[in-house]
Amino acid sequence: MTQSTADDQLTARADQVVARMERVPVSRFHGRVVGLLGTGTFFDSFDTLSLSVVLSTIAATLHLGAGDAGWVISAGFLGQAIGAVVFGLISERLGRKRVFVLALGLLGLMAAGSAVAWDGWSLGTARFVQGLGLGAEVPVAAALLNEFVHGRARGRVLMLYKLLFPAGTLAASLVGALLLATLPPTQSWRVLFAIGALPVLVAVLAAWRLPESPRFLVRRGRTEEAERIVAEMERSAGVPAARVEGTTPPADLARTRFGEIFSTRYRRRTLTVWTLWFTTYFTLWGMTTWLPSLYVSVGGLSPSAASLLLGAVTIGYFALLVVMSATVDRLGRRFWFLLGYGVALAGAGVALLLWALGALHGWVPLCVAGTTLLLGVNINAPLVYLYTSELYPTRMRSWGTMAGSSWRNVAAVVAPVAVGQMLQARLGIGAVFGLFLVTLLVGLAVQLRFGTETKQAALEELAG
Repeated sequence: MTQSTADDQLTARADQVVARMERVPVSRFHGRVVGLLGTGTFFDSFDTLSLSVVLSTIAATLHLGAGDAGWVISAGFLGQAIGAVVFGLISERLGRKRVFVLALGLLGLMAAGSAVAWDGWSLGTARFVQGLGLGAEVPVAAALLNEFVHGRARGRVLMLYKLLFPAGTLAASLVGALLLATLPPTQSWRVLFAIGALPVLVAVLAAWRLPESPRFLVRRGRTEEAERIVAEMERSAGVPAARVEGTTPPADLARTRFGEIFSTRYRRRTLTVWTLWFTTYFTLWGMTTWLPSLYVSVGGLSPSAASLLLGAVTIGYFALLVVMSATVDRLGRRFWFLLGYGVALAGAGVALLLWALGALHGWVPLCVAGTTLLLGVNINAPLVYLYTSELYPTRMRSWGTMAGSSWRNVAAVVAPVAVGQMLQARLGIGAVFGLFLVTLLVGLAVQLRFGTETKQAALEELAG
């Protein structure tokens, strides 16, 4: 057998791996993948929000001003930005599974480190190192999950998986409220961070039970391993193992070139999704990070009541994600992106109007405007993970998703500091909502002009 014939046979087997995966319906196998990835994502959001929930208590305990607290917050997001890029590069070499396990273990270990912090610098350092893992976990999980699910159900499955993110947010709010109400201030935030160390155990389980993406494996020449995993998927779904005939998009076996996301073919996609990431998460993290503290300083609520209020808002987000999961593969990604930006802009606009009328005081108007804004950007937040990983081929899907998510983290570095400095300079809460309004308008304009639809297509068809 000549080398050319052998290569042709490997290519044909790789194409069959993709074709067989596209015919496998969602089954218990996918449930296991979603369960493991979702548990990691649960603790990702738990650890991310924990600092916001107990920020006022930490500031009092460690004697941090608004500007100092903003820098502690941003240290974690700076780590996430770096982690997304570094692990994104590594994930195309080591695989999605290994990077997920490494990231999850790191964020758990550094949650324990945050629990024993003694000043702003030590806490900021722990949050920075933890951010390296936090920045990689969710985007690599989204890329991995997308590569397991056929095109007709990809949006539904990923939206259901993303339910674990607000679940972690809700858990952080409720557990934080309980700890704030029952423990001394110097202990409550330390216990909350210690709970966030549990992902270390999840990482051990994932190393044992989480499969690698067959799409990644065939690219690395590990075709037999990929075929075994696909056969397991078929057995779980009750689909007979058989050759798939007909026109099927070929597997992506090309070599990874990290600069390809800036090539003529992918440049517009890259700039589009980077704008979506930045505008969505600048607003999301700017509001999420500071809203509990604003409920206390502007609304007059206690820290525990502010935490419970944020948790109540999260319950509405659960219902929203369920609706999105049922419709995103039918109505499409662009429909939901435009709706998300529209709702968020309505919230920012209401806040500006109330501020101009002198009525933006007390927790009720702040809650109405802030909740509307947050619901809008929380529509876009899970969508941008799904959307980004659909726009790149397998050879750079994880890298492209993580590179995009790094702009989420860049925005998250800038937003808490910007809001903190604006509040410390007494520019007023109206100026903060005005900044969010302009940011959201940019995102809406880019999606309207350059966004493309990706619903119900195989990943190989969308590769460009």
